[in-house]
Amino acid sequence: MATYNAPLRDISFCMQELLDLEKIRALPGCEEITKDLVDAILTEAAKLCENILQPINQSGDTEGCTWDKGVVRTPKGFKEAYQAFVDGGWSSLACDPTYGGQGLPESVSIVTEEMICASNMSFSLYPGLTRGAYILLHTHGTEELKNRFLPKMVEGTWSGTMCLTEAHCGTDLGLLRTKAVPQQDNTYLVTGTKIFISSGEHDLTENIIHFVLARTPDAPSGIKGVSLFLVPKYWVDEQGNVGNANGVTCASIEHKMGIKGSATCVMTFENARGYLVGDLHHGVSNMFAMMNNERLAVGSQGLGIAEVAYQNALAYAKDRVQGRSLTGTKHPDKPADPILVHPDVRRMLLTMKAYNEGNRMLGCWIAQHLDISHRASDKRARQDADDLVQLMTPVIKAFLSDCGYEVANLAIQVLGGHGYIKEYGLEQFARDARISQIYEGTNGVQALDFVGRKLPAHMGRYLRQFFHPALAFIKEHEANPVLTEFFPLFTKAVTRLQQATTYLATASLKNADEAGAASVDYLRLFALTVHAYLWARAVLVATPKLSSDESVFYQSKIDTARFFYTKLLPQGSSLYANIMAGAKPLMDMKEEAFGPF
Repeated sequence: MATYNAPLRDISFCMQELLDLEKIRALPGCEEITKDLVDAILTEAAKLCENILQPINQSGDTEGCTWDKGVVRTPKGFKEAYQAFVDGGWSSLACDPTYGGQGLPESVSIVTEEMICASNMSFSLYPGLTRGAYILLHTHGTEELKNRFLPKMVEGTWSGTMCLTEAHCGTDLGLLRTKAVPQQDNTYLVTGTKIFISSGEHDLTENIIHFVLARTPDAPSGIKGVSLFLVPKYWVDEQGNVGNANGVTCASIEHKMGIKGSATCVMTFENARGYLVGDLHHGVSNMFAMMNNERLAVGSQGLGIAEVAYQNALAYAKDRVQGRSLTGTKHPDKPADPILVHPDVRRMLLTMKAYNEGNRMLGCWIAQHLDISHRASDKRARQDADDLVQLMTPVIKAFLSDCGYEVANLAIQVLGGHGYIKEYGLEQFARDARISQIYEGTNGVQALDFVGRKLPAHMGRYLRQFFHPALAFIKEHEANPVLTEFFPLFTKAVTRLQQATTYLATASLKNADEAGAASVDYLRLFALTVHAYLWARAVLVATPKLSSDESVFYQSKIDTARFFYTKLLPQGSSLYANIMAGAKPLMDMKEEAFGPF
């Protein structure tokens, strides 16, 4: 059975050494966010994850959710775990105190979310969707709707969902058919069917608040005619009292490859009463308040799965004895050496470690800027921070989830046959991780969004938030002896990314297929270059501390940075070659040439 230990030391390194917690503490409303407070919160979160959520992860996968005549029951232990989650105040961590929240920074909430996802990804989806629904209503709801619904959502008594997808449309939401008919009392009657709805029905909360995309009778065609509606499972009156069922039914649940403890539902709405959220015909743009949060959350899922997979692979590699080291026996007291001595096993483990720690630095970096974008007193500082968050959201969603699946598969490989069987729990990580590359917009869609929207936005303004600090870093540290072995590779990576960016900007103006053909490779190239920037910064932090009591930890940072720079960053050369090859090798192929023959 798999185990999990929250990586508190590495989280602390990211938040408090690499990124400097004082930058968060300096923000309005964060004056009490001290190192001791953050450590205490994360220590308690670790206890919840290690002692309550992780022990029901594998059993939840085995049992799954059950459906009976519209009623969905979560696996054994989930209700009790959810109650512990609520009682501990975890649902209110980064929520507005006006509605009962604790008002803590997003950066604290996001690292907590990584631990929850690592310990039990299926469970994480229930509060995770509610968190996104909270952000959506808090951003676009009227004061009356916020006062009526948010306190119970913040408390965790009510949960939330996002209802977008229909059987005939997923990414292209302009094709959706769900209808919303206006009534004289300013409500709407919503009718339609939505599929793939995470947490659409379950037995954890007293009410479920659905946010539904639908079309009013006079709406224009396409995406410009889509509006957003709040539709509760049980009606809630103006005093906040829960009433009768509201025409919302779970028609079935999906039988999935992974995340079996999470109810993925087909939801039918039959004249279900709801409220318009935001302006008419602005539903998709309003929904992005929730979707962007969920995309960052999916990044946390990828990182969480990757972390727990690495931990279990490492433990196995230290314990499993098989063969002798190629350079001579390393453990003569044992019948064979632990497989950790073998170069290929180390290659796999170091790949996992480098991606995980790099992705944690990336996630914490963007979380810090998310806080700045919400709280900074200076308008320009808020704008610059938001630009970086906007730029990096598709990168975090796609790259961290790609790494989650890649790392989970490497972990299986480390265990060999034992990784493939259910007993050890590794195969569940791969199955659970796979969905993160698909939902909240497939990773191919994230790449298209990245090159098609984020790069050209505001005449390239978003891009400056990475290139300017990267180039300033090069100028400041080009003669720093600490970075001598890393700097030529870092400079080359940044230059290569600049060249690829210039090529894409020019080529896609002539032929939009050029951007589409290069998008996935370009996003990964960008992510690897950002990792190189963060690993260089990590080396600068670690080197002066090599004589401390934690010398092994800090030496590990430098050694992992070296592995990343020499073994993983070189992927950039082939990615760059793919980008420069253009769209012709893809688009010149005739449809009939694909077969079948």
